[in-house]
Order: sequence, then C-alpha cells, then structure tokens
Amino acid sequence: MIKDRLSLNDVEWGEFRIKDLFDVVQRGKRLKVEDRISGDVPFVTAGMSNNGISTFIKNQTQKEYYKAITIDMFGNAFYQNGKFKCDDNITVLKNKIYSKEIYLFLASRINILSEKYSYGKQLRPNRLDRDIIILPIDNNGKPNWQFMEDYIKQEQKIIAQKVINYYEDKIIKTGFDLLGLEDAKWRSFKIKDIFDIKAVKGKTLSSYPEGATPYVSTSSLNNGVSGYVDAKDGISNEKCISIDPIAGKAFYHNYNFVGRGGAGSAINLLYNQNLDENNSQFILTMIEKVSREKASYGVALNGERLKNMRLTLPVDEKGEPHWDYMSKFMEKIEQEKLEKALNYIYIYIS
Repeated sequence: MIKDRLSLNDVEWGEFRIKDLFDVVQRGKRLKVEDRISGDVPFVTAGMSNNGISTFIKNQTQKEYYKAITIDMFGNAFYQNGKFKCDDNITVLKNKIYSKEIYLFLASRINILSEKYSYGKQLRPNRLDRDIIILPIDNNGKPNWQFMEDYIKQEQKIIAQKVINYYEDKIIKTGFDLLGLEDAKWRSFKIKDIFDIKAVKGKTLSSYPEGATPYVSTSSLNNGVSGYVDAKDGISNEKCISIDPIAGKAFYHNYNFVGRGGAGSAINLLYNQNLDENNSQFILTMIEKVSREKASYGVALNGERLKNMRLTLPVDEKGEPHWDYMSKFMEKIEQEKLEKALNYIYIYIS
C-alpha cells in the first residue's frame, strides 16, 4: 500500500517545447502496403489502437528505432518499449537518457496534442517544433524528472493491484462452477449447419486511405488485422469468426471491420448469435485443428469445402452445440493462466 500518494496537484508546472526535450526528432519513411515484407519487427503507422502497430515487417531499407515515443499525424503518442520501424506518418522522439517511466509520462502529455490535430491539420515535424507541453518542474524551473518517474511507478502499482483484485474475485466466483464438465457428450457438425457463412466485401488495403476501421486480411498476425482504413461501405459486422482459406487460420472479431474480399484468397466469416469472447476461442481451436490438415495453397478452404468441413463439439441435451459448456471450458483455462500470471504480479508489487 502506498502511504503518501504523489499527486499532480502538488507540483509546480512549466512550459517546454517538445523539440527541446529530445535529441532525436525524426520522421519515418514512406513504405507502401504492397512493398511491406512480412517479418518480426513491429511497424508503426497512424492509428489509435495496438500502440500504433499495424503489422510486422523485415524491410531492410526501413530504418529501425529502439525505445522511443512515436507520434502520428493526428497527435496520437505511444511509447515503444523495443525495436520498431515506422512510415512517414510517424515522428520519432528519442532521448537516450530517459527511463521507461519518463517516456510514459511524456507520451501522456504529448497525447493532449491529439485534440489539436485532425485530417485538416496534420502533425508534421515542422509544426512539432513549435508545440509546447507542460511538465512538473523542480525548484530551478527544470523538468522534475524524478517526480515523473516516481509518479508513473506509483500508478503502475495501483493499476497492478486493481488487476489482482479483479481476477482474484473472478477466480473465487468461477472456481467452483466447473464441476461435471467432463461428462459432456460430443457430436460432429458441418460448418454450414451451425454457422451463417458470409463473404466479405472489402477491396485491397491499398485502395483505402488510412483511417480508424480495422482491415482484416489473411495475415496470421495481430488477429488478422493488417491495417486501419477509412471506409464508408464494405464493412462487416462484429461478433464473428474469420477464416483464411489459404492457411486455415481463424480469428474472432468483436468489432466491426473491413475484410479482404475478391478472389480465392478472400477471408470468409462465420456468424452465430451464441458466439462470445469465450466459446469463440474453443471454436477457433477446433477449426484450426481441422483446417491445418486440409487447407493448403492447392486446396483452398472455401465454398462447399468450407461448408462441409466438420467440427467435433460438445452437445447439450437437445443435441445442439453446447455453447455454455464451451464458454466455461475456456474460462477454466483462463483461470489457470490467471493463477500463474498473478504470481508474477505479486512479485512486481512486493
């Protein structure tokens, strides 16, 4: 427990130009979607989710950065706690002496600029030269780095304790609700008998301007999201499973998105009103178990082949898929993972 909690109201504040706080202020390099080579280095573009990371690449000509703040053309700022590359909509801010906590504090202050910038007025390095943020100051009017670092550490511990409280309560409530699941009966179902199969209507990613709507393709990374677009039509509804017909990879989407349509490489969507965050994970596991054996570049998993693909699932007393069983089964697995994760959090806050 923190006895004397630091407060932002207990310090003096001063104004500082952003460019004076960093020894590196650089704009990223343009890289068209069709030129991006799939790899393992995070690629940061304009966007509010996933820390601005839209995909992973290995393009050697794209400059690699390490531990810095990225700020996009709309003023969204994130701290990148590792190596990354970025496009020309990103400005990189770096000072090699800053700790992770200081970076996080600065990013939170810089994020205020998102209220200022928009599509009509985009943030670029020349404008950033004039932008000012306010920071805690010491007795000499200099940035109070120690306060910023201590404040972030304090808030991280408070958040960690809230996570512990939430999941400890969840474990207590669900810990005794899983008896008897081993007695479930199983049955084979065709995909078409339990799901409404729908096609996506999106164009290629390069056909859209960048925006805030997730674009789902056949990527095996990031839940299939390979970018964010500005689209008015071709949007697929949330709460569905997408299947890559080439590799057979499947993902659950609890958000509206634009799906990659077109030829045989277009993803397919599965809808059932009983799908939720938990039982969908059960279904994904079963789909991929079957699809890995069937899907290949020579045999695409779509059309009649997808409709007739069979999944072996637990059933209720009516012989229908036992959605509640599947949800509880995945909750049990989550619980076991949480118990392990809590041990690490306990160590962190001790």
